[in-house]
Amino acid sequence: MLANSEAIRTLYQKLIGAWNERNAHEMADLFCEGGESIGFDGSQSIGPEEIVMHLKPIFDNHPTAKFVIKVKSIHFLDSNVAILRSIAGMVPPGKTDINSKVNTHHTIIAVRTNDSWKIQLFQNTPAQFHGRPELIEKMTNELREELIGRQAASVLEET
Repeated sequence: MLANSEAIRTLYQKLIGAWNERNAHEMADLFCEGGESIGFDGSQSIGPEEIVMHLKPIFDNHPTAKFVIKVKSIHFLDSNVAILRSIAGMVPPGKTDINSKVNTHHTIIAVRTNDSWKIQLFQNTPAQFHGRPELIEKMTNELREELIGRQAASVLEET
């Protein structure tokens, strides 16, 4: 299952990488036929074509923030179905810190067909923790650690 866990993690990282690169087609290619994406605002897209039609205008017309992620768990329902749960924050264009107002929980249901993992469902749920600011702060700090680690790795790659 360890190899499969890495495959699921890689699938998710490709999804986030495609978002961060503002590439609707690359994101949609990660979904199976009939795969579903539910956005932060509740918008729903079903199937790769609809996912592209939803994302392309966003990427073409709006400066999008980049995700910073931390995978919290990968759980297998059987050898061909897995659930990945992650927390995510966003760094707005031109900024260096996470905007805690748009922290989110990500959930992916991945399915394996023909030795290839694809996304059946991607759910992006706001993490607003109404009335519990300490939870927002805790999540943001956890994501900042990931951001700092990513920035340090980037500096090392440049040297």
